[in-house]
Amino acid sequence: MERRKFIKKTTAASTLVGLGGLPLNACNIELKKHVTILHTNDVHSHIDVFPKSHSRYANLGGVARRATLVEQIRKENKNTLLFDAGDIFQGTPYFNFFGGELEFKLMSKLKYDAATIGNHDFDNGLEGLLAQMPHATFKMLSANYDFSNTILDGQTHPYHIYEIDDLKIGVYGIGIHLEGLVTKKLYQETKYLNPYEIAQDMERKLKDEYDCDLVICLSHLGYDYKNKKRPSDIGLAAQTEHTNLIIGGHTHTFLDKPTIVKNRKGHKILVNQAGCYGINLGRIDFYFDDAKNIASDGVSITV
Repeated sequence: MERRKFIKKTTAASTLVGLGGLPLNACNIELKKHVTILHTNDVHSHIDVFPKSHSRYANLGGVARRATLVEQIRKENKNTLLFDAGDIFQGTPYFNFFGGELEFKLMSKLKYDAATIGNHDFDNGLEGLLAQMPHATFKMLSANYDFSNTILDGQTHPYHIYEIDDLKIGVYGIGIHLEGLVTKKLYQETKYLNPYEIAQDMERKLKDEYDCDLVICLSHLGYDYKNKKRPSDIGLAAQTEHTNLIIGGHTHTFLDKPTIVKNRKGHKILVNQAGCYGINLGRIDFYFDDAKNIASDGVSITV
């Protein structure tokens, strides 16, 4: 989708989805507050634009283009947050040479607000990840990795709350089971906790204890699997009560618009993923009325 068409579509909010079981419509309700959520996932150290000769992604992506687009959207709406759903590292020589330093520095320049940890972010071990954290000005959110017996103890946060325009936006991070994906010596004594149970704990805390108006999960579980026993974003959505949006990663799933899933109370929740390699930038716009009822509109744009 061309940028001009994308900006026009999302700014106009022509198709609104009522969340929390509320059938909102721009024609019959006054939506006064507007929050924009931008997101990436599985960028895998892709800094440059793909070459014109590339068989699949010719002349797509690139951090500089993403930075220009993010800046443009922030000028439209100052109430904008930028997130990443993991696998920041591994995939190009930039990671081989700099170990993730460049990736974190560039994300910091783009003013990312938070990221969660993907399995490839352990590729240089806990020591390698810890060494790059001083270069990250954004929050590293991970609720279901217990790092208490490792050198990462205290270096991540299970959740963070952003206060924008008198709204509280609670964000928590969920990671994939590392066994079988990552060599044990790389993640060491990191303990994996049940993602569904931890997500329920996080959303309950954010909603009931902190009275958040919007709850977002940054997930690296993967969009969906044939084996329904394997934790996924679609499965997670069905198990939640208070989460409004799941921003996913791991499966490199390109979605033109968010998937709508019913949570366990029968309310609508959005699941989105922006493919991989920085080719797409996901965008979800949330609109609030005076009673803080929520409507949303979302698409992905090719960078």
